[in-house]
Amino acid sequence: MSSTGAALAECNDVTRTYGRGPTEVVALRGVSCRVVHGQRVAVTGESGSGKSTLLHVLAGLEPPSSGCITWPGLGLRGGRPDGVGVVFQAPSLLPMLDVADNVAVPLLLSGVEPEEAHPRALAALERLELADLAGAAPEELSGGQAQRVALARVLAAEPALVLADEPTGQLDRRTAGHVLDVLLETVDVLGAALVVSTHDPAVADRLAERWPMADGRLTVPVPSGVRR
Repeated sequence: MSSTGAALAECNDVTRTYGRGPTEVVALRGVSCRVVHGQRVAVTGESGSGKSTLLHVLAGLEPPSSGCITWPGLGLRGGRPDGVGVVFQAPSLLPMLDVADNVAVPLLLSGVEPEEAHPRALAALERLELADLAGAAPEELSGGQAQRVALARVLAAEPALVLADEPTGQLDRRTAGHVLDVLLETVDVLGAALVVSTHDPAVADRLAERWPMADGRLTVPVPSGVRR
């Protein structure tokens, strides 16, 4: 289990399976964890260990096959937790919108007025050194640029819980370091919790806790050194 405090999200004996019979895949096996305000967690493990599935369950994007996931510190909207921002492993930008509108659209959908949403979108792009691409189409971006735009979209929404699935996986070392700097600085300002799935020790070492996963099982979290 994770550290003490008011839980934003809590898994209790969660299992997640895909398929049935001989084709069944068990992605999570009896996982229990809790994420609290201000927590910084690296979920580590090899590909296929269950890291992405755990983040999807914590975000309310996938239901448990058994067990329970609750969000005591977050409101619900349409049956899903409010105040959660997800940075997916693959960029998920809308091709018909330019970069700035891609960052602003979740704010607009949540009820933020355009005169506030667009400046917030541009400020997030500036933090990630993307201001000069505000008018570009997603198809004009490199994979690394698209990933940074997706991160800007999440940070502009100022969530209470940020879940980032391999956010530096497509980036070179210098850009990855900058993106991680911005991510950590932003969640610090927001007071948000951060859970990052990663196979990169350099990323994991920047976070206060490390949750190792293997074969769908989350082992007891152990502290790791923090280098900020």
